[in-house]
Amino acid sequence: MRIIAGSLRSRSLEAPPGLATRPTSDRLRETLFNVLAPRIKGAAFLDLYAGSGAVGMEALSRGAASVDFVEKAPAALKVLRSNLERLGLTAGFHIHAAAVGATLRKMQAAPRPERYEVVFLDPPWDATTEYAATLRLLGGAAACLLGDGALVIAEHRRKEHLEDRYGSLARTRLLEQGDAALSFYIASAIAAHE
Repeated sequence: MRIIAGSLRSRSLEAPPGLATRPTSDRLRETLFNVLAPRIKGAAFLDLYAGSGAVGMEALSRGAASVDFVEKAPAALKVLRSNLERLGLTAGFHIHAAAVGATLRKMQAAPRPERYEVVFLDPPWDATTEYAATLRLLGGAAACLLGDGALVIAEHRRKEHLEDRYGSLARTRLLEQGDAALSFYIASAIAAHE
């Protein structure tokens, strides 16, 4: 794995050992950031189920103002921290070493919650219930974490069916590449009331 573009271009990254964490491929990350290009500079970026941190680090490399990484697996956290150190990144990010649902609930309860322009989620593919649970939370109780017109992207198995709508989140695009797919959702007040 490597950083595709930006200030950290071509720098290599480690992946956690074993099959429990499946890093987003360089090719799919490139496709994702080609779509995100107009939105990424200066954005607050939330990387859920961060694993090695490759997606969030790509966002930092391309000019995101900040990245919050959320990951609970000890092996993945170790690699995530090692990758940040390897890239010489010491600021502009925060690591939440906890489960995604608990972290989102804690964030939304903050007196002045952070608002994100881009949210990326990539749960383990076999944890299929995590997709709906996280998207429902982001489209419902935790919608206060999303900036106006925020983009929420879920990476999933191509064969995995995700709904077109989760509360205030409405899917606007589906990109398929190999066995993987990216579902793009826009946060919209209109979608929440339909």
